[in-house]
Amino acid sequence: MARETGPQCKQCRREGQKLFLKGERCLTDKCGVERRSYPPGEHGRGRQKQSEYRVQLREKQKARRYYGVLEKQFRIYYEKASRQQGVTGENLLRMLECRFDNVLVRLGFAASRRQARQLILHGHWTVNGRRVNIPSYQLRDDDVIAIHAESTATQVIRDATELTGQVPAWLQADHDSLTAKVLRRPERREIAAPVQEQLIVELYSK
Repeated sequence: MARETGPQCKQCRREGQKLFLKGERCLTDKCGVERRSYPPGEHGRGRQKQSEYRVQLREKQKARRYYGVLEKQFRIYYEKASRQQGVTGENLLRMLECRFDNVLVRLGFAASRRQARQLILHGHWTVNGRRVNIPSYQLRDDDVIAIHAESTATQVIRDATELTGQVPAWLQADHDSLTAKVLRRPERREIAAPVQEQLIVELYSK
């Protein structure tokens, strides 16, 4: 399965803000953005020409890295969103938010999307009683998420729940039994991603 394998802190530095790709580390002084707040590379501290295309491209890259999606897959998400009724940018973010790996992070069952992907791929979670090992699986209304009965990752998941702030209103979580439910699809105001989706739409519309 294709995935990003490069340094995650460099991705945050490239976008100029924390994307919380490394879980707990991002909350400490060891965070790459805290230590070096300039882009990586030989010319990282130089002046950058902020063209319209550059701004749009950086926004798309930021969204892609935030959700841990590769370029081809992100393009497929956009094409699906553009065919749906409603605002294309909001449709895109809803689809990304409803990915199985992202929902685990929102529920507090994983400290980062990379950890969530690993837990899913190793078969530690079920959806509606069936084991699901696809991180990009699209969750729907009333889907019930639960830890697999034979999972050996219970302590890792409980440690992740201690870092959780507030669970979004479109989700319901029980951290004691490690179960959850998708109540509905999220509204745009409930999506905490640091992304201006209109810039992405403008980029792909050229």
